[in-house]
Amino acid sequence: MSTSVNSPTQPSDLVRDSEERLPAMLADLARVIGVETPSSDKAAVARGASDFADLLRERLGAEAELLTVDGVTHVRLRFGDGPPRVVLLNHQDTVWPHGTIERLPFSTENGMVRGPGSFDMLTGAIMSVHAVAILADRLGEGGLEGLSILITGDEEVGSVSSSDLIRAEAAEANAVFVMEASADGALKLERKGTGIYTLVFRGRASHAGLEPEKGVNAGMALALTLPLVAGLSDAEAGTTVVPTTITAGTTSNTVPAEARVSVDVRARTAAELERVDSAIRALAAEPTLEGSTTEVIGGINRPPFEPEASAALFDRATVLASELGIAAPRGVAVGGASDGNFTAGDGIPTLDGLGAVGDGAHAEHEHAVIAEIAPRTALLAALIADQLAK
Repeated sequence: MSTSVNSPTQPSDLVRDSEERLPAMLADLARVIGVETPSSDKAAVARGASDFADLLRERLGAEAELLTVDGVTHVRLRFGDGPPRVVLLNHQDTVWPHGTIERLPFSTENGMVRGPGSFDMLTGAIMSVHAVAILADRLGEGGLEGLSILITGDEEVGSVSSSDLIRAEAAEANAVFVMEASADGALKLERKGTGIYTLVFRGRASHAGLEPEKGVNAGMALALTLPLVAGLSDAEAGTTVVPTTITAGTTSNTVPAEARVSVDVRARTAAELERVDSAIRALAAEPTLEGSTTEVIGGINRPPFEPEASAALFDRATVLASELGIAAPRGVAVGGASDGNFTAGDGIPTLDGLGAVGDGAHAEHEHAVIAEIAPRTALLAALIADQLAK
């Protein structure tokens, strides 16, 4: 182990301990996957948070806090009284509706963990718990002073209630480790920032057969605006502006009085996010159809995660992986955002994608590769110890 890890924790210890803990990790995964937590159901998210707090107490002998913000329950476990120096960032909400567990139950066949949320991101959350448990066994609770484990409940819907909590928790940290999954095992060194918008077009209803001329067709206003919105993309800058869900009207014989479109924005730089935000609002201020109005709901959601935030931690991960005798991590830039965007955007050193290796986020074939869980848990434990020793 690096000389910065001044403890009885040696590379062989971490790898061996992680391998020995694998059955317990799989059992804990079965437990948390079995508690369905669709983001839209705040009561279900609260039940999942309560169970995670119980699991933290059982595995670590420490009492976690349940923090409710705007009706959404989050879990926080801090070691020591000072501000956190290392933050493990997780979420336990999922995109899956109630009843999915009956159709896609937890399983461990063919070397894969399956079940709703297994890849995104419950495996990573369980790895967090057990990496800390390994260090607690070897360093004692005092050796964990300055560590915080945060498990939020609304990441899949934009982290509206948790973003301020995340940023405050990490404000004085040396490192934030984000336990999001990776399709190919590569760590996320750069993520695009995001904007989430809904454009609401309002016109005037009328009978489509008897007097259509008396109406103002909100659906037509939407249709005329869509190419202008999509045209805000800039392929050279890596900026995408994509209209997604669309609704309009109430009945087939009524001129629509209202129409809506959701717009997904991704950009590598804050300047590009600001450009698109200003342009969308300018379009709304000048309706494309006479008599209609346009309202913009939403805005910039997550700042860009620029590569400077991850560089030093990725270098440490490469060194520590070598000392552990496991494969050196690769690094990639991706379009998808995570809660790591908040901390990286604030200039806090952040390394993302440390969770499961697998595939199928938000898809029927969601799975995590069992063989990757132990070595990546060992790497996480090494990274935590390395940064706590600073």
